[in-house]
Amino acid sequence: MSNIQYAFIERGRVPNRSQLQASIDALGFDLKLCPEYTPFEDSGFLPFTLNGEEGPGFDIQYEAASELIGEDQALKRIAAGRDCCISMAWHGSMKDLACVMIVSCALMKDFDSVVSYEGEPPESLDRMLSVVPEVLADAKAQEARDASQSVQIKAKKPWWKLW
Repeated sequence: MSNIQYAFIERGRVPNRSQLQASIDALGFDLKLCPEYTPFEDSGFLPFTLNGEEGPGFDIQYEAASELIGEDQALKRIAAGRDCCISMAWHGSMKDLACVMIVSCALMKDFDSVVSYEGEPPESLDRMLSVVPEVLADAKAQEARDASQSVQIKAKKPWWKLW
């Protein structure tokens, strides 16, 4: 099941790679954009390096805000006249969510975007920033659980040696 976060932004304010990376760095998180990242040209999975680990990321898509909004008055109010939407989709990984949250915070802080999780009312930048450390902690816990399960699976005898 996918989760989607929308960043409504003026098309002319969409940052290039170096601008977005500088904004992320200023927030103080160890998140590095893919060196080949190119706004508007990229779509699909966008990988990052999070705390030194390559591979987490999310699916990204750029579209005119009007395409997404359609007749939805709530989304229209959220977009508040911004003409572009950057959709960021992830699945169950907390590391992927951390990437989405950090990029969303950078877009809010320095590029005047409004961010909505699946059309919900937007949270403030301060609230979003306060959630990122919790998401990063949950990502570590998820990684520890996954490692523990992997060890348990490896410790079991193969099915053909059970008798």
